[in-house]
Amino acid sequence: MAYQQLIPVTIVTGFLGSGKTTLLSSLIKTRQSRRLALLINEFGEVSIDGALINGCVGGDKHVRIHDFPYGLIAYGDDEHFIPTMQAIAERRANVDHVLIETSGLALPTAVMELLQSPELAGDFILDATLAVVDTPLLLSDQFDREQCPDSPHAAVADSVATLFEQQLEYADVVVLNKIDALDEDALLLAEQRVRDRAPNVRFLELAYNAQLDIRLALGLRLHQPTFTAAHNHRFTPMPGSGTPTLASHVRLNGHAHSGLAGHSHGLATHKHFHEQDPGWLSFVLRSAEPQQPETLKQALIETAKTEPLLRCKGFIVLADQTVLVQGVRTRVAISSDAAKQSAKESELVFIGYHLNRNTVAALLYNLTGTVWK
Repeated sequence: MAYQQLIPVTIVTGFLGSGKTTLLSSLIKTRQSRRLALLINEFGEVSIDGALINGCVGGDKHVRIHDFPYGLIAYGDDEHFIPTMQAIAERRANVDHVLIETSGLALPTAVMELLQSPELAGDFILDATLAVVDTPLLLSDQFDREQCPDSPHAAVADSVATLFEQQLEYADVVVLNKIDALDEDALLLAEQRVRDRAPNVRFLELAYNAQLDIRLALGLRLHQPTFTAAHNHRFTPMPGSGTPTLASHVRLNGHAHSGLAGHSHGLATHKHFHEQDPGWLSFVLRSAEPQQPETLKQALIETAKTEPLLRCKGFIVLADQTVLVQGVRTRVAISSDAAKQSAKESELVFIGYHLNRNTVAALLYNLTGTVWK
């Protein structure tokens, strides 16, 4: 089957809280006439990201969203991925591109493998895999391994570092996100840290204001068998491991394509450590009482300081409105920009490593004076 008959698929991966959903929202807004199908995967049982994307899409009939909450998309126990993709293929006349946002605890290789399966290979082709990076978190050493193996934090540090490195390893394009407050030296250091972990990553791009040029995200054709450098997309090739760090990051806004031939990833490792490690946990806590935003924000910060909490997100009910909460470790933001209408209770998803639900609920009760259960 000719390439142009296949539906291109872009996988967006990245660790918890890297900003994948915000980046996808910006791509949807700049999609021009492209008709998109989006698969949104969340490890938690409640689809917060799906709600945010739906709010961005509104009633646009040319963007269709499929939620995959509570689990890892395309992994062994996922019975919905292949049927969903087959249903998309059946309406191929109305689909120009498929975007798949994986969970922050997943590798993209599970999706990559199934795209090559007999059930899907005749209808889809991998366009590119993008790994979104929380750049300030990278620069704060939060993806480094624990220097003291006997530390109580060593296990979570090792697990986080392993997953982060593997997500970079299997990416074609690494997108440095959350960079607006960073200077040139910080960006150069971030580039070096990415390259140290994944010297074979093909391209590095910058996402100012969580925005990426649509030409650097869709239609890249990096896995097309006949791929050449003849098309007009602009990239910044990642230097090899022996190449010095770029002297200036002006190059990182996209220049000449490297012309590298399409490469294939080894897929044998897609069942990553999460499947052998039950330490990664997610749960939802709810409160029927109105919240004070600053009080709750400080409570979440204090909880992340004392417990292995890596991510929290959801909607909280105030006295007069419902607002969005997004937390990455001790960085917590509360925003009314993506308010959820008519919520009857606050609802927060927590993700962490050996995180105890009862302990977190007790901490929130003690710090906010409201009941969470």
